[in-house]
Amino acid sequence: MSEKIISEEIIDPSETNLKALFLGDKGENVDIYKNIMNRMIDEHVGWRQNYMPQDLPVITPQDRREESFQATVDNMNSVFNVLSSRLRTDSLPWHTAGRFWGHMNSETLMPSIIAYNTAMLWNGNNVAYESSPATSKMEEEVGQDLSALMGYGDKGWGHIACDGSIANLEGIWYARNFKSLPLAIKEVVPAAVEGKTEWELLNMSTEEILDVLDENQDHMDEIKERSARSGKNLEKLGKWIVPQTKHYSWLKSADIIGVGLDQVIACDVDNEYRMDVDALEKLIRELAAEETPVLGVVAVVGSTEEGQIDRVDKIVALREKLAAEGIYFYIHVDAAYGGYARSIFLDENSNFIPYDEIQAAYEENGVFQGENHWLTPEVHASFKAIESCESVTIDPHKMGYVPYSAGGVVIKDVRMRDVISYFATYVFKKGADIPALLGAYILEGSKAGATAAAVWTAHKILPLNVKGFGKLIGASIEGAFRFYNFIDGLEFQVGDKTIVMNALTRPDFNMVDYVFNEKGNTDLKVMNDLNEEFYQYASYAKGGTYHNEFITSHTDFAVPDYGDSPFPFVEGLGFSRAEWDKEQKVTILRAACMSPYAHDEKVFAEYSAKIKKAIQEKLEAIYNEK
Repeated sequence: MSEKIISEEIIDPSETNLKALFLGDKGENVDIYKNIMNRMIDEHVGWRQNYMPQDLPVITPQDRREESFQATVDNMNSVFNVLSSRLRTDSLPWHTAGRFWGHMNSETLMPSIIAYNTAMLWNGNNVAYESSPATSKMEEEVGQDLSALMGYGDKGWGHIACDGSIANLEGIWYARNFKSLPLAIKEVVPAAVEGKTEWELLNMSTEEILDVLDENQDHMDEIKERSARSGKNLEKLGKWIVPQTKHYSWLKSADIIGVGLDQVIACDVDNEYRMDVDALEKLIRELAAEETPVLGVVAVVGSTEEGQIDRVDKIVALREKLAAEGIYFYIHVDAAYGGYARSIFLDENSNFIPYDEIQAAYEENGVFQGENHWLTPEVHASFKAIESCESVTIDPHKMGYVPYSAGGVVIKDVRMRDVISYFATYVFKKGADIPALLGAYILEGSKAGATAAAVWTAHKILPLNVKGFGKLIGASIEGAFRFYNFIDGLEFQVGDKTIVMNALTRPDFNMVDYVFNEKGNTDLKVMNDLNEEFYQYASYAKGGTYHNEFITSHTDFAVPDYGDSPFPFVEGLGFSRAEWDKEQKVTILRAACMSPYAHDEKVFAEYSAKIKKAIQEKLEAIYNEK
């Protein structure tokens, strides 16, 4: 890695060693980090020196000898001492190999950190090509990578957003505009949709709408002016259906985009926390009976609380079934968390590997150290079906292991971006090619070129297929299953009480949720209080950070959000229906198992003993307080 790369030549190693790509639990690879970072700094400074060498330096040796100059440097060093102290005191040790089992934070790819730091020196603003030709081109290439990852190929298009919430907002923005376009077309060029009723107009497919727009390009601006962006017909566009496991950003998005919170409906999930597709069909048919259209349906691939994978394949099949009856809905996949996992299914040519061939691909590429206990036909089919959906949210700063902030959005057909485009003459020129027009087709304006460089670098070092990112995703999933199998049913003796850990559900991905309960306890509030108190000790609240030997996260599954979907789990632990109806929530501990190290059998064996000891000490502290 320390050798200088000439031109665009990139060495493709026969086997990727993940341990070379991270700074390390104890900073083991700091020499590699410093070597490359110093070279990047030297090359940047050399570029400054070589540009117009006839220009004299503006900071002279005399300036540097000024007393005020040195005093300013001293002050800067003092501030950095304070910064370092505060970061070391109050930051979470997410980098550890086996101590942090909490929120979606993890060790990030060392090459991406270096790329981000390097590109910041070049001060790129990816809003327009003239501001950042290097990094704007990188973002274009990243968008192509993400399009290939989702199965859209050259026909699709994508870009980096600041986070998944903004990407979700773009998703509903696309859906809102598309749903309204047929009504606008009827106003501007009625012959293009002649004979269609309003109900039929509101159930035109995305593909059909795009074809009509292609045939009426001369009227495109006027059609867009009369679409939902004008504020017209918003009340006619119908319901936006999300699963109960939705991310909270969907409510904010519906508010901001003018759809309105009343139009957002949460569909039931099953006891595995996946959208109940039978309930979805029932809901859509009830709406259709009232002639209320469906603006769109969100399928979640990697729910943020449970890590579960909605049956995207069944949702797509339902759309095909209903489309034959004249009912159509837009599908957006919220894969902010799980999107990068699609790489574990792709070969080197971005082809989706059939289920009966995938185990051989895993063995050939060393994706799992032990046996693959994760993949099911259902999860495989769900990831395959993403290619049939209109748009996807995907966050490089989650399972892409790229530093914050790097969200992303991908659309199935590049033509779709025209329905949300804007053109500012001082920055953009209508008709120009991407990446010159990036800012015209996205929600954001000024945006960091450093982010594009970080993601681009990650994709070059770890391609989005089973040989590249697939290995890293596999390591995370294998570590999650080691943790799941370790904690499920694990018992602790605290005085005269036996405390049992129970996993919420078998993971679809790499999130492991669990609870502690006293053996024989049938009071749900007692269990909830125990888990809340455990979180306090396994977090900065009571446990602190620097010396905390086991850190986790927590959440509540409550009736207002989840309905009764948690009850089968609660009932399985011995609680009555009356207890559930009384408490109406269960407090859950949550571990996003993103460590790139815990898949290793020896590493996990070492840390599992330490985890068990730390949990025992925390439980004893809780009961000693009582």
